Amino acid sequence: MTEPIIHRASFTIEPVPPYGFQLTADYATHFTGRYLWEFYEDGVYRCVVDIDGTLVVAAVRSEGTVDSPRLKVELSGPTLGETILIEARRKIEWIFQTNVDLAPFYRMTDADPFLKPLAESHRGFHVPQGPSVFEGLVSAILGQQISGQVARTLRTLLMESYGESITVDGVTYYAFPHPEVLAAAGVEGLRDKKNSGRKSEYIAGIAEKLASGEIDLEGLYDKTDEEVIETLTALRGVGIWSAHWLLVRTLGRPDGFPHGDLALQKTLGDVANGGVRMTGEEALEYSLRWSPFRTYATSYIFGAIRSGRQSDLPQQD
Repeated sequence: MTEPIIHRASFTIEPVPPYGFQLTADYATHFTGRYLWEFYEDGVYRCVVDIDGTLVVAAVRSEGTVDSPRLKVELSGPTLGETILIEARRKIEWIFQTNVDLAPFYRMTDADPFLKPLAESHRGFHVPQGPSVFEGLVSAILGQQISGQVARTLRTLLMESYGESITVDGVTYYAFPHPEVLAAAGVEGLRDKKNSGRKSEYIAGIAEKLASGEIDLEGLYDKTDEEVIETLTALRGVGIWSAHWLLVRTLGRPDGFPHGDLALQKTLGDVANGGVRMTGEEALEYSLRWSPFRTYATSYIFGAIRSGRQSDLPQQD
């Protein structure tokens, strides 16, 4: 079988400064190693982008500085017409949040002794976003009550089994499965990929609702935070934890706060409660001092942990 011809194209993006590409790409791919859909090696972030069923591979690198940022994006795919290029740019800008101005958040951190050291050591770090609500929601369900590494393994198996693929320069990338495909796989098909029976029911049920047009998850981008939470938690298998993580890592909301997250509760307990893990309600109350920028506050804390710079974490007075 003859492999399809791969075309190449490139463009540049100039993010709103300050912009720290390495910090942002590291956070997006904080598990080490190569994965089927994205990885970050030697200063280059690579991912597959699904544009209405057409797959292209994007390679993103920094050609600027934190204060004068410039990203070079190289695309590879079987077709790279104007529509594909425009949509690819839009998706890369969204994933890397290049149009977000961090100045208001940094003004808040200047007056906050807890966050100021983090803002200084992680200056320019933007919170990367997922490419679609469906992908983010299924990933959140896969991650419920298990470790991040196990969740990543389950997602990999799901994409290998049901996602479309593209091979560029000897590397095969898999796109996230479309709702119609997971709906057709059904509960048994998902269970065969090592998902629990309950999670298989949740994912298949949501995929069926999307495939039939009963719900429109992508329309959530235009809803308020409260409307998003109400819509998502009405779905079977989606709780407040998953809904808040969608606000933080998929919908680009600046004030998401997954107070039910155990790792977040422990971290806040370590830095602000004498080493005693906070309850969800305690964490929520404590976070109010950071509103309306709680997404950035919590992501900067996790960013310090993931980059091995726990010494940058604020400490209790």
